[in-house]
Amino acid sequence: MSAPSFDEAYLRREVWPRFSRVLQRREIYLANHSLGRPPDRMAEDVRSALDAWYRDMDGAWDAWLEAREKFRRLTAQLVHAASPDCIVPKTSAGQGLRAVLNSFPGKPRVLTSDAEFDSLDFILRVYRDQGRIELQTLPFDAFRFEPCDLLVLSSVAFRSGKILQETEALIRQAHAGRALVLLDVYHHVGVLPFSVGDVDFAVGGSYKYLRGGPGACWLYVHPRHHGRVTLDTGWFAKKDMFSYERPEPPQFGAGGDAWLESTPPVLAPVQALAGLEFTLEMGVERIRTQNLRQKALLSSLLPVTGADERHGAFVTVVRRDAVALCEKLREKGVKADARGEYLRLCPDLLTSDEELRLAAGVLQEELLHAA
Repeated sequence: MSAPSFDEAYLRREVWPRFSRVLQRREIYLANHSLGRPPDRMAEDVRSALDAWYRDMDGAWDAWLEAREKFRRLTAQLVHAASPDCIVPKTSAGQGLRAVLNSFPGKPRVLTSDAEFDSLDFILRVYRDQGRIELQTLPFDAFRFEPCDLLVLSSVAFRSGKILQETEALIRQAHAGRALVLLDVYHHVGVLPFSVGDVDFAVGGSYKYLRGGPGACWLYVHPRHHGRVTLDTGWFAKKDMFSYERPEPPQFGAGGDAWLESTPPVLAPVQALAGLEFTLEMGVERIRTQNLRQKALLSSLLPVTGADERHGAFVTVVRRDAVALCEKLREKGVKADARGEYLRLCPDLLTSDEELRLAAGVLQEELLHAA
């Protein structure tokens, strides 16, 4: 499928029918930055994977592993990785972070920002409190490189949607200081053009913009680190794992397969395939263009921030009562979410202009009542 632009006539004809199940919901859904809306085909893919289990029992592993490798290929294509084995399937971004932390000897110095999502922030602070790392935290809005062993940063801040500026310069500074860099690109990949470039590690997943639900996450490992050993390992990282041999010292699989772990969850990659294929088919550049147009429309109707190109896919209304305001919107059929003082609103390809205007009207009414 190819289209010159995402005008609403095209979307209604070619795209929305592929999401018929989720579009039956009677609400205006503006939480696409949180849990993405799945294509109808996702359920068919999962059913097929389950049918293989009923039909073939342990023979289903062939289909399951084929789906896992397809997940790695498509994700590598999306982030412009050198090869599919650079993508290591994980069940969460936090699992990817732990794998990287556990590849350092001793007590590494970790530098991060105050804008990291709780899943990574919590792990870093627990590692700090348990004496596993030294941790320095700097403001995201005025971030600068300081000497460290590992730099952990989000490319898009989860509360405000601000895009990290001068990312490539920070990576160069880190490498010049002999530090490694891990980027959290969960709010980036699938909705903003992204290339892994020279970054050492990245974590992301399909929960949000890639429409694949929870559990379908990944760790990107640059080829120069494929031989690096992490304690987060398992028998799927072995060389010739089905030979059941036990050479000393342990022998790892080739390339990025050395970063695999124990027996993997099999349905998570399956549930992510339809969303990955859809995103690649639509094209991230065109998705971004449509998103900017939709954000501009919201900005013309509401006192929001984040509508420009320096922000990710959602806009925000900053208020102390953001959580309560979010609940009032839900009661009136508009699904958004709040992170602290940030009420977040995110349209996507399934959102009509009429829905945006209706949602803006509901929110404007609530803002007037609260004034």
